[in-house]
Amino acid sequence: MRKYEEKLKQYIEKNDVEARHYVFSETCHSVEEAAAAAKVSPECLIKSICMIKPDGGLVVAIVRGDDRASTSRVKKVLAADEIRTATPEEILEKTGYQCGGIPAFGYEAIFLIDPKVMEMDKIYTGGGSAYSLLEIKTQDMQKLNNGQIIRIRK
Repeated sequence: MRKYEEKLKQYIEKNDVEARHYVFSETCHSVEEAAAAAKVSPECLIKSICMIKPDGGLVVAIVRGDDRASTSRVKKVLAADEIRTATPEEILEKTGYQCGGIPAFGYEAIFLIDPKVMEMDKIYTGGGSAYSLLEIKTQDMQKLNNGQIIRIRK
């Protein structure tokens, strides 16, 4: 776990990212667990839903913690016939982070950000492990991932 948190910290330092990294004793794997650990409401959190295109490329759908990503909307945005949720093994391979701690930037992917995410000034994203979170300004997150802002929530 620690190596993934350290990897994210190094990325933040190297890219001069203004963010706060939190490590908790309890798990932050689900939105409910993360909200309880950070003492914030679920809408302050984001989920990075990893999906795989037919060509094997990674797509990350970013929605608020209290929303769900729509695969049909993602397919329409990408003009793709198929898209599927990535397996935990694919997530680790393609992002360099384990499922449950994936940050919303720092690896190669197509990033799609729901507009409701951008309504917030700051959000909490995965902090590299299931025991950590990263607090970052939404504008900074979008600059880092070059995400397209488009409705992808259900």
